[in-house]
Amino acid sequence: MDAMNLFRGDTVLVKGKKRKETVCVAIVDESCPDDKIRLNRCIRSNLRVKPGDIVSLKSLPDILYGKRIHVLPIDDTIFGLTGNLYEAFLKPYFLAAYRPVHKGDIFVVRGGMRAVEFKVIETDPSPYCIVSPDTTIHTEGDPV
Repeated sequence: MDAMNLFRGDTVLVKGKKRKETVCVAIVDESCPDDKIRLNRCIRSNLRVKPGDIVSLKSLPDILYGKRIHVLPIDDTIFGLTGNLYEAFLKPYFLAAYRPVHKGDIFVVRGGMRAVEFKVIETDPSPYCIVSPDTTIHTEGDPV
């Protein structure tokens, strides 16, 4: 992280195979060698990469806060669930977390003894932004 002039909490654009990209928050891991990075399963899935694959990083110091985002649940992860998915899953997930999202990303939210996957359909500004407390989260539409 020192070589790239990145600090804990910086937002980075990660590019993987097949021109896939996503945004992440950089966190220092002292147990990881300097020439490698760690990506969680969700990020690897969005990038279509496996452990050991090569990815590229780019610092995003000018990423904007989102005005609004549109997310929809993945159909097979909400089977048998009733109630307001926004209140049960999305609101606690994004509450004061300042999470970066990228259009097309799929992310997992755990809560209520369940894990539900959501897909980012659209962001304003596009194609990525940081979800702040002022960001409007739209959830209208059929599951994907």
